[in-house]
Parts: sequence; C-alpha cells; structure tokens
Amino acid sequence: MPLKDSLAALIVIVAWGVNFVVIKVGLQEIPPFLLGCLRFALVALAAFFVPRPAVPWRMLILFGMTLSVGQFAFLFTAMTVGMSAGLASLVLQSQAFFTVLIAAILLGERVRLQNVLGMAVAAAGLVLIESGAHSGNVTVLGFVLTLAAAFCWACGNIVVKFVHKVDVLGLVVWGAVVPPIPFLLLSWAFEGKAAIYHSLANLSVVGVSALIYLALIATTLGYVLWAKLLTRYPVSKVAPLSLLVPVVGLVSAMLLVDERLGTLQWLGGAAVMLGLAINVFGLRLLRRGAALR
Repeated sequence: MPLKDSLAALIVIVAWGVNFVVIKVGLQEIPPFLLGCLRFALVALAAFFVPRPAVPWRMLILFGMTLSVGQFAFLFTAMTVGMSAGLASLVLQSQAFFTVLIAAILLGERVRLQNVLGMAVAAAGLVLIESGAHSGNVTVLGFVLTLAAAFCWACGNIVVKFVHKVDVLGLVVWGAVVPPIPFLLLSWAFEGKAAIYHSLANLSVVGVSALIYLALIATTLGYVLWAKLLTRYPVSKVAPLSLLVPVVGLVSAMLLVDERLGTLQWLGGAAVMLGLAINVFGLRLLRRGAALR
C-alpha cells in the first residue's frame, strides 16, 4: 500500500477512534437527539454541491433511517445514560456479527464456521463487559442501547449492499438529508423546546468544534477515504484495519477523558477483539497461533 493510502487509512482509524471521545464532549453541551440533528444537518449542506447518487429515494431514506438515525439515536442516548466512550467504540463493532446474521436471513448468504466461532468468542466478551455494568463507566441500559446502535448500523450495511455500486460521497451527503427532521422531532418530543433553545443559545467553541468534527471529519472525510481504499484494494486487505478503531477509541478515552476500565471489562474487550479478528481472518488466525506454539 503506497504511503498516501497508508496515511489515508491511518486518518480514518484515528478519526473514527477519537470520534467517541468527541461525542462524549459534545453531549456535555447538546442533548443526544439535538446533537444528531445538528450533525447531519451540517453534512446535508453539501447536498447543494454534490450530485444526488443514482439511488431511489426509498433506499436513501432507508439508509438515513438505519445507518444514521437508528445508529446514532441509540448510541448518543447510550453515552448519555451510561456508556463510556472507549467501551462504546468496542461494543459498537458487534455490528459485524449482526451484519452476517441479517445477510444470512435476508440475502441468503452463507454463515461460515469462522463467523460462528467469532460470534461465540465475541458474545462471551460482551457478557463479561455487561457483567461489569454499574462499575461507574457503563450501565446495563447504556450497554443494551449500544447493541441496538450496532444492530441499526448492520441494517444500514444491508441497505448499502442493495444499492451496490454507487458514489459513496453522494450517498453519505444525500443520506444525511434524511436524519435532521426525525432527529428534530425526537428532540422536540423527548428533550423539549426549552432544552433545544438553551443548548443553541449557550453553545461554546468546544461544542461547535465537536459538531464540526463529527460532521466533517468523522462522517464526511472518514467515509470518503474509507470508500476510496475499498475501491483500490481487496476488501480482505482493507476491512481488518477497522479492528484498530476500538483500540484508538479505548486509548484516546483513557488519555483525553481519563476513562478507566475494570478487569472484567478489559478481559471482555480482549475477547470481543479476538472474536472480530476470527470473523475477519478466519481459521488462518487460529492456525498461525497453533504454529507459534
């Protein structure tokens, strides 16, 4: 992989990993549904300059409601009611297993032995993480909501499979046209107009910076660079890089917001990472491990 593509991959990994800390910071000033509304409203502004992709509106709506509204409504709420940034970056990766299961049910795709084994190992890790709930950095509700966010992300992945080959920048930008209205309605209904007005009137430089990061860096730049890598290299070479996102998420959470995990959560996190690695690399990982002994 040439240096420029290696740098692009590094930018995506760091941007997506640090993204969870930025969300945590943004939620200190902006309630979760309003944060979702503002995030995607900023991305949607680019629709004035980016042509709409050749995708039916119903697919754009499905894409926006699953990958954007569903995922981030649950994730932002989870991080508000008790989910640490580091663990959120890790648990959210369970979307890989949800994607495999949904694809098997709806698309008839085969579930391989490596998928089943990876799911079993990761599920054991998630049980360990959940058992550490009430430790101060995660609650049962926050954990469950993060799993719901992962499920919505997986549903969005299936929508992308249906639209198949399409301009990713156009899909990201025009998919962002959908979420602001549902998010605003959710904010008005559950957070109230007083909270909306107060947040907007008292938005600081930190809050604005968090919004800009979420909209332009994590969403637009991250997805565009990732899509370009996928078009230039085999999926088998690019997909494993996403395993580094939770690593960056956990480290950045420790360094930037002083999050600390308990022993069970570290063990659970390690098991989830192993499960994800088995899901991506297959039995080759186990064979190499056996060969080293």
